[in-house]
Amino acid sequence: MPVQMNTVATPVLRNLVSGSAGRFWLLQSVGWFGYFALHFLAAMGYGKAMSYVSVSAASALSGFVVTALLRLGYRAVASWPPRRMIPASIALLVLATGVYAKLCAEILFGFCVSCRPESILGYIGHFGTSLYVILSWSGFYFAIRFSRQLALEREALLKAHAMAHEAQLKMLRYQLNPHFLFNTLNAISTLVLDGQNATANRMVSGLSGFLRHTLDSDPVQCVPLGDEIGAIERYLGIEQLRFGERLRIRINADAEARRGRVPSLILQPLIENSIKYAVARRAEGGTIAIDAQVRGDRLHVVVRDDGPGLPVEPASNGVGLANTRERLAVLFGDRQHFGTRNLDPHGLEILLDLPFDPAPHAGACT
Repeated sequence: MPVQMNTVATPVLRNLVSGSAGRFWLLQSVGWFGYFALHFLAAMGYGKAMSYVSVSAASALSGFVVTALLRLGYRAVASWPPRRMIPASIALLVLATGVYAKLCAEILFGFCVSCRPESILGYIGHFGTSLYVILSWSGFYFAIRFSRQLALEREALLKAHAMAHEAQLKMLRYQLNPHFLFNTLNAISTLVLDGQNATANRMVSGLSGFLRHTLDSDPVQCVPLGDEIGAIERYLGIEQLRFGERLRIRINADAEARRGRVPSLILQPLIENSIKYAVARRAEGGTIAIDAQVRGDRLHVVVRDDGPGLPVEPASNGVGLANTRERLAVLFGDRQHFGTRNLDPHGLEILLDLPFDPAPHAGACT
């Protein structure tokens, strides 16, 4: 039965201590018990009798009660403007010191009549000692209170940054080129009009699966590269129905590289860019290649096409590349590299150099 009581009491005690009120009463109790111990040991050092323990205990108990009430006063004026709060806090400090000094004097003089001061200076010294104790307590109280407020403000700031970070990622993630959807729907319409219902049905099924994957993916999460390649294969399957033999695809990613996590749908705008410039605008079509390999603790993903490459003017490089570059910068900072270069005699190569994270499931990018 005692074991069960301890099992129940432990979470209750933990919850009590974890709150701000619980932490205060814990520190209050520990602090004034320490004061009692020092007060009594100092009295023993000066040759006081063991019965002096009652004076130390009563003085510590008085300080415990007075400072507990002083805390209520400090909390009452905490929300006031500084020009009112500071004088009010000083007044509360002086009042608490006066009450504590009076209580300690009555306790001490009741135990030792000869201890009563013979002049006003003795009472001033007694008040000064009490002021030192209450002032020290107030210093600790405000230091802990302000540090806790700073911690809460820092936590709120971090949450605000995290929310802004996630909003930015979602904005970047959903800035996908709508031409793909329009072109696919037009292709489906053309197939239906030409009586190629079976091909149109396959395209509708492929489009449905790809859009479902797009809507289910979280822009803040990273997924295994194998899953990302699977989504790209669904996307390219739809485009293959549109372009037929004009679109040639090559994917080379070993099992280890497929385990590495990448931001969800990070490759889609790159592939879409290649479709637009290297395939759709050329009568002979083009080839798109995806290569992935692990080098040490880095995952290298390369997307190539044999199109015309990037124009000289950076401003005309397209939204897809800028979008991908910004998403990677937001997610990984300086721990990533996104590079592009034109190939000789023609073509474009895009490199994604990311930290290799072989986690088996989707999760936050690290």
